[in-house]
Amino acid sequence: MTQTTPPQPPSESPASSTAEPKAVQHQSFAALHTRGFQAQLATFVLAMMADNIEHVISYWVMWEKFHSAVLGGFAVVSHWLPFLLFSLPAGALAERFDPRRLIQVGMAMFMAASLAWAYFFYTDSLQMWQAMALLILHGCSGVLWHTSSQMLLYDVVPASQLPSAIRLLATGRYLSLLVGPAVGGVILMTLGDQAGMLLNAFFYLPNFLWLINAPYGPKFRLEPAATRRAIKGLQDILQTGRDISGNVTILSMLVLAAAASFFVGNSYQAQMPGFVHDLAPGNHGVVYSALLAADALGALIAGLVLEGKAIFPTTPKAALILACLWCLALGGFALTDHYAVALVLLVFAGFLELSFSAMTQTIVQLNAPVHMRGRVIGLYNMSSLGMRAGSGLVVGLSGGLIGIHYSLAGASLLLMAVVAWIYLGMVRAHLSLTQTP
Repeated sequence: MTQTTPPQPPSESPASSTAEPKAVQHQSFAALHTRGFQAQLATFVLAMMADNIEHVISYWVMWEKFHSAVLGGFAVVSHWLPFLLFSLPAGALAERFDPRRLIQVGMAMFMAASLAWAYFFYTDSLQMWQAMALLILHGCSGVLWHTSSQMLLYDVVPASQLPSAIRLLATGRYLSLLVGPAVGGVILMTLGDQAGMLLNAFFYLPNFLWLINAPYGPKFRLEPAATRRAIKGLQDILQTGRDISGNVTILSMLVLAAAASFFVGNSYQAQMPGFVHDLAPGNHGVVYSALLAADALGALIAGLVLEGKAIFPTTPKAALILACLWCLALGGFALTDHYAVALVLLVFAGFLELSFSAMTQTIVQLNAPVHMRGRVIGLYNMSSLGMRAGSGLVVGLSGGLIGIHYSLAGASLLLMAVVAWIYLGMVRAHLSLTQTP
């Protein structure tokens, strides 16, 4: 395979910048001209899809076996809490070691979890503590994978293609978060839980195998190696926070990602069996797959439209507006008792979630200072993925008290309030800059 010339880093935004950033220049599908990125994107999306297929099958079996909304909330917490605790250390590891090998460790852990689920389903011996242990293992698997994949991106494409590559990888990630459940629903209906989970384990293999000899990583870089910093856990988190505290662009997007994840995240997918039972009693399998597919359809439309044409400017303000519209769509879905209306609202929700999430990630990665890129990406993953552990409490556990419909609607309303607060903070920072003599 021909070695790709490592990209030079994009220009950095000053750490103290508070001005509204210019929109990112749009290059449609530019990164797809690089063969290495084609392989990275394809194997990443396949693994991400498998991650979410596992969710659908395991969530359904757990619901049928235990009928516990609290266990559904634990599924969300256990999946995302490792991201909250270990994302920034994983970013530091990706700076220090070969990201290819960290990704492969994550893939091996994913395969072990899927095979274990298949065994328990086949023997019909699943107990609640075993389900909880596998949920934790699955959550830990993704921590090494996500940040390392984003770090590897800078080795795979040249600098001119980096904005397109970040958009496409972010789009692939959020598209898989939504398409994966739809595919999982089809697999569950056609193959059943046992064969479906066994098949799912093999979806992780292409990413693992491609990285064995992929010509990327530290030993293929032409630029001098960055100084290796010691990995210091909590101290790293605090120091990284201090380093980017004056950059309103990065900070506002980190807060948006954290708030969206904490209040809503993808918690409603873990509770989807409950929504299905309320919206359409009877024929649950078809309805379950249809609702998941509606979310996925919206994401698919967004992925194709946004990369093909810049219909939204890639700015913090646009990301905030899209996040607010996402809240309205999810709030409407939570409160409607009409199945057809729920389908339409989930299409809009899927479109809006992928749009603002991919935009947020793109803004953060393009503005991340080179010398601390891994830690900033780790901090972003800690915000956008780790804080989803909170949505298990906000939507899942509170849903056990007031019902999942009111808990999701209330969470969406709280997120809208936070979005408004972020916007006002950005306006104040901009006014402060323009009024400084």
